[in-house]
Amino acid sequence: MLYLIGLGLGDEKDISLRGLEAVKRCENVYLEAYTSILLVEKSKLEALYGREVIVADREMVEQGVESILEQAKTMEVAFLVVGDPFGATTHSDLQMRAKQLGVTVKVIHNASIMNAIGACGLQLYRFGETISIPFFTDTWRPDSFYDKIKKNRDMGLHTLCLLDIRVKEPCFEALARGKKVYEPPRYMSVNTAVEQLLDIEDRRKEGVYGRETTAVGVARIGTDSQCIISGTLEELLTVDYGPPLHSLVVPGELHVMEQELLATFACNESTPRIQKDLIIDEEDEEP
Repeated sequence: MLYLIGLGLGDEKDISLRGLEAVKRCENVYLEAYTSILLVEKSKLEALYGREVIVADREMVEQGVESILEQAKTMEVAFLVVGDPFGATTHSDLQMRAKQLGVTVKVIHNASIMNAIGACGLQLYRFGETISIPFFTDTWRPDSFYDKIKKNRDMGLHTLCLLDIRVKEPCFEALARGKKVYEPPRYMSVNTAVEQLLDIEDRRKEGVYGRETTAVGVARIGTDSQCIISGTLEELLTVDYGPPLHSLVVPGELHVMEQELLATFACNESTPRIQKDLIIDEEDEEP
């Protein structure tokens, strides 16, 4: 049996009771450690589970996953994922490969950014396609996600922007010298994401959003230190959101209740700046 177990978004106690019971039955326990990050030390998981937790980095999952699946043919193996197991396509691929090898897979779900983002006051059913914003480089400045934000906003839908995480990335200069060295971990901040979005708008000039567009910056959702700040993109540029993980929301049309809730998270609560042209009345709400 291969268990795909969601750990939730907070600390070691966010695992479900069913997930914890499954972990304690397993002979080997792996922690996926590159599509997201755990906000507590691995040792706290081990203390709760009463067994060793093996960190599964990008190389292990992408190149050495066969060994995990081979183990799951004859023993119970747990594969732990921060958030929910299907928050990343990597885990869908793992499930498919397991089934192709005849390994039974059981999924135990948990909270993820995809549903916990409702904490910012925006209704989940009003979200369109989620996008990912990668780090720009000197030679690579992709903008395909700009079109997806445009499509969502044209339909009045909100856009959840997941921000880039770079963990155990190889240093290509070192590789060229025959050495395997990894770059320090990097986690995109809301500030960097906003800078990149505004850079794309300045280049394409299609009016999808602008410096006065209402947006929401969030950090560490689901934890005791979560941070939710609404304001214009210009205002969000200067906010200190604290440690990772960060996400960004670009709203579409706002229901009156959404507008009121966003105002409670405003940068300047005395003069919350919510785009009035985005607000729809309650009577416009579909049943």
